[in-house]
Amino acid sequence: MSLKMSCQVAICYCIFFIFYLSIAFAEDKATSSNSTAATICKSTPYPSICKSVLPNNNSTANVYDYGRFSVRKSLSSARKFLKMVEKYLHHSRAKYLTISAIRALEDCKLLAELNMDFLSTSFQAVDKTSKTLPQLKADDVQTLLSAILTNTQTCLDGLQATSSAWSIRNGLNVPLSNDTKLYSVSLALFTKAWLPKTKKKPFHTNKHNPLKNGHLPFKMSATNKAVYETVSRRNLEETAPDDDNDQVLVSDIVVVSQDGSGNCTTITEAVAAAPNNTDGSNGYFLIYVTEGVYEEYVLVAKNKKYLMMIGDGINKTVITGNHSVIDGWTTFNSFSFAVAGQGFVGVNMTFRNTAGPEKHQAVAVRNGADLSTFYSCSFEGYQDTLYAHSLRQFYRECDIYGTVDFIFGNAASLFQNCNIYPRLPLANQFNAITAQGRTDPNQNTGISIHNCTIKATDDLSLASTSGKSVSTYLGRPWKEYSRTIYMQTFLDNVVHSAGWRAWSGDFALNTSYYAEFNNTGPGSDFSGRVTWPGVHFINSTDAANFTVSGFLIGDDWLQQTGVPFSSGLLS
Repeated sequence: MSLKMSCQVAICYCIFFIFYLSIAFAEDKATSSNSTAATICKSTPYPSICKSVLPNNNSTANVYDYGRFSVRKSLSSARKFLKMVEKYLHHSRAKYLTISAIRALEDCKLLAELNMDFLSTSFQAVDKTSKTLPQLKADDVQTLLSAILTNTQTCLDGLQATSSAWSIRNGLNVPLSNDTKLYSVSLALFTKAWLPKTKKKPFHTNKHNPLKNGHLPFKMSATNKAVYETVSRRNLEETAPDDDNDQVLVSDIVVVSQDGSGNCTTITEAVAAAPNNTDGSNGYFLIYVTEGVYEEYVLVAKNKKYLMMIGDGINKTVITGNHSVIDGWTTFNSFSFAVAGQGFVGVNMTFRNTAGPEKHQAVAVRNGADLSTFYSCSFEGYQDTLYAHSLRQFYRECDIYGTVDFIFGNAASLFQNCNIYPRLPLANQFNAITAQGRTDPNQNTGISIHNCTIKATDDLSLASTSGKSVSTYLGRPWKEYSRTIYMQTFLDNVVHSAGWRAWSGDFALNTSYYAEFNNTGPGSDFSGRVTWPGVHFINSTDAANFTVSGFLIGDDWLQQTGVPFSSGLLS
């Protein structure tokens, strides 16, 4: 390159940098300048609620002051709501409530407790700063505030689905509605004040694949070497990767074996043995679950963080249950396996709900764990198989089976290199692969399906060849701002030419965001797609927003799991 050309390039960079700084300065000045509550509230989804909550004594403040006040007010409201739910549960001992109503209230109690934790953490993040947060910290807080709205909606959904809980709904509907609007205001003010205007995009695809001989590379940080060597000989071969950073750090190991040869005979016992509230710096607490069918309902609670669970393989290590809505469980609590502990990793296992299609909603896995990962796992059910409930989640090389809305929820969930299998539903039913539950335009949630394969199961294929018509759709809008994206995915002819199906009338057809990018296969022909305003055929720039890097900021946390991933679009 000549000296003259080098100078020209340098000048261009300088001009761009000055231009960028001027924009950033203007944005910071606009954000930090004082305004009345009425002016600030115009940028929120509920201006009237916003004005009624924020101090409005003709004084002015900046958006950071108003944002802090709103989050603090939200925390107070969450605390009051929790006390109301506890009061109802206390009266249930007098036999005023049915079992199904009690279960719905217990869900609300758990979700309200989570909301208090999330709001407390969010307030600590914004309490002492009046400038844009770093990208990772901002994404953390936006994720928590998004989950608070999801938790509140889940509580409301559970109460509405319980016919015997009408008296409770009458008492809780108004505070639930008001709290939802207040939380939405808090999320909007946070987005305006602390969230960076743009996310850093990857310049190229980073393919991270630390596997050696098909195994995750482990390294012990503690002294339980005898157990480690025993486990290694059976399933977790110790490997020596080229880069020490690729090794998965393990703090301790317990073995679950039904024949009594391990440390525990049940998975629940092993989860209870895990330490509470670890930060992952010393590695994962590893639970190795040997081959067998485990008929137990497993819950990895929120205080069981950075737990890794590895089985002997799909259809070898199986966790199974049969709870369903028809049998009196809420959808939220119909799981066979549920996880809420941050940093969970599940590998080489099958999760199954055997309630069957006639029992309607019956969840195999409910995932509400932030920064969670499932690798080489199978999720099997019919309606509502995989409840990707909230926070940030990654699925790689997994199999998901189901019929109606079988991947659903309101997490920021990304499925990469997975096999998604619509199966034969009940007579007169149709299949919907996704039912995404985003309720607010400022939530950073959605379902992203990247480089996956959508194919019918054998029973569905046989029914189709026998003349039984079953329509299978990419998704339908469960909530108003439903968001689902299919990218670089093989869509077989099982996918209906319309692509997407309405939920009820014209509900959410204008506000949902459904997108397709560079898909292949007979089902990818979009000439017959529905023409709703919410349906888009996007370019690579827009698609990059829904990659591991753009959607999950996964480059910063997935590497420690040892699970392979591609950070950007495939070239």
